[in-house]
Amino acid sequence: MSDYILSACSTIDINCDLAAKRDIRVLNFHYFIDDVSHVDDLGVSVDYKSFYDAMRNGAMTRTSQPNPEEYEAYFTPFLEEGKDVLHLTLSSGISGAYNSANIAADMLKEKYPDRKIYVVDSCAASGGYGLLMVTLADLRDSGMGIDELHEYAEKNKLRLHHWFFTTDLTYLVRGGRVSKVSGFVGTVLNICPLLNVDNVGKLTPRYKIRSKKKVIQETFNRMVEHAENGKDYNGRVYITMSDCYDDARELADMIEAEFPNLKEKVQIFSIGTTIGAHTGPGTVALFFWGDERVD
Repeated sequence: MSDYILSACSTIDINCDLAAKRDIRVLNFHYFIDDVSHVDDLGVSVDYKSFYDAMRNGAMTRTSQPNPEEYEAYFTPFLEEGKDVLHLTLSSGISGAYNSANIAADMLKEKYPDRKIYVVDSCAASGGYGLLMVTLADLRDSGMGIDELHEYAEKNKLRLHHWFFTTDLTYLVRGGRVSKVSGFVGTVLNICPLLNVDNVGKLTPRYKIRSKKKVIQETFNRMVEHAENGKDYNGRVYITMSDCYDDARELADMIEAEFPNLKEKVQIFSIGTTIGAHTGPGTVALFFWGDERVD
């Protein structure tokens, strides 16, 4: 049993069984469907199919991050148990959770001066965030202490690649990431934008690709280009998707056919309600370890 807590936000987008199995503690975000508040609890209270169907039927969604008081209440029981805490937040490039967690940690360090509280900006989201946490759980379980694991997380987090595309521009337009004009033209021309998370953790459009078939191929190509050891890559690969399993499965099949040394079969998870409230249905995201993100 470790003498410290490994913790994340519910935006890791792995399922609750895996999080529990790997002893990754989770602080829940909040989201709203037509102004009705819900807890992002990894799909336990509201199943993902129902969530994305509601969006397709016109429901308006928004999200709310935990405030410093919620982080303080979340961290306190661990500290009272005599445990130290290593908490990684959703990327500061898309959320203020990192600032909230730091405010809480600074307050608690005064109250619990003998305890360590490390807060790390993951610069990650969704399954990339989840893959980072599972990797850290591997290292913790191998005996790595909190100080060394904290250093590892800071040093290696930018090697975690995020590439994703959407077949429905509606929600990127609604969130202001694509203009209404570009969204209309893109829809007419069947444009599927390919984006990634850059080196400061922000979502960045990279390519405008016509047709779903071509964007799936280009997503695969980015793994060929960036994966650690190329097609000899032997780490984990995670894919998350928002109610478009067949598209995710097509990408996973391509990867499994061309990367023979994977640590395990490609794992496919649902994009959770916090991230999904902004991406909408029809999004597929690919995550793997590779060269460092430099822009």
